[in-house]
Amino acid sequence: MKFEKYFDHTLLKADATEEQIEKVCQEAIEMNCASVCVNSAYTSLIAEKLANTDIAKCVVVGFPLGAMSSKAKAYEAECAVADGADEIDMVINVGALKAGNTDLVFEDIKQVREACKGKILKVIIETCLLSDEEKIKACQLALKAHADFVKTSTGFSTGGAKVEDVRLMKKTVGNQAKVKASGGIRDYKTACEMLEAGAERLGTSATRAIIEAYKAENK
Repeated sequence: MKFEKYFDHTLLKADATEEQIEKVCQEAIEMNCASVCVNSAYTSLIAEKLANTDIAKCVVVGFPLGAMSSKAKAYEAECAVADGADEIDMVINVGALKAGNTDLVFEDIKQVREACKGKILKVIIETCLLSDEEKIKACQLALKAHADFVKTSTGFSTGGAKVEDVRLMKKTVGNQAKVKASGGIRDYKTACEMLEAGAERLGTSATRAIIEAYKAENK
């Protein structure tokens, strides 16, 4: 796979404007990324700007806390798909997982899975808030609910992706799902470390700098 196709070119800041979202779409087209990842309010906009390209429209759901009802997450996912989303990155109910309420966490993922049937579902487990045991359990629940990816982080909590977490997640899901690393991936070296650890998608806003560094090293 081409190096640039590992990247979800991302803009999730609360103060992002339509103009900035449009710029990210143009950059993604120029770089030929895997997707553009934005908040759900901009689903229609990226669907329009990325029309007639092979760049996926990726939308976050229940972001960034994951602490809303399963019905609300499922409806947000349903609306995003109706507006043109190809991929949904949802945040789990972290508090429920911490409390051992695995039934709620599973049902949460399952409802979003059903709402975006036929689309790619990535499940954000927010590794910085979890023990290794909880990370494994979160990955197992995502597999049980037929998610396509497990994802490390929102990038909006106390920490981002770590190589050891990517390695643990990949070991847990094996070939049943893929791993997306996100949060704090700002340079080529870090991107390479995440890929070597087993990540098959990287979420970052520093896509251009990383790809340019890759090209410089592989002339």
